[in-house]
Amino acid sequence: MDEKDRQIIRVLQQNGRITNQDLAERVNLSPSPCLRRVKLLEKAGIIQGYGAQINAKAYGLSVMAFAAIRLERHDDETVATFERAVAQMSEVLDCYVMAGQADYQLRVVVQNLESYETFVRNRLQRIGGLASIDTRFAYGTVKETSVFPDIQSG
Repeated sequence: MDEKDRQIIRVLQQNGRITNQDLAERVNLSPSPCLRRVKLLEKAGIIQGYGAQINAKAYGLSVMAFAAIRLERHDDETVATFERAVAQMSEVLDCYVMAGQADYQLRVVVQNLESYETFVRNRLQRIGGLASIDTRFAYGTVKETSVFPDIQSG
């Protein structure tokens, strides 16, 4: 991947609905080579998809929780069971494997606090093998982006 590919990616991260013509102009390429680069980035799995950014509160999901999970054991079966179960939970937007005190960090969205309690009691705790769930609630957002920073090549 070269700097031109990174320029294409940054523009697409800012506006995934941009036309190829406009994208080509923004990155100083002609349309045909620009489209060819986009297709190669998609084929290589660097561009993994396109989607709309939706306001969660307007959608009806007003509570965002960050749950730090510690497992009781770290054997293959416990880890695989947890990861399979979490991957199927629509309330979990992100699940990261962590270094430090927590094994996983989940970003969860639900309608309200009662919905979060139901999620924890009826979905998360039923996975089994959890040593602890430490939840923090976000009450505001200062910055949220999916646009990568520039990196220096070389």
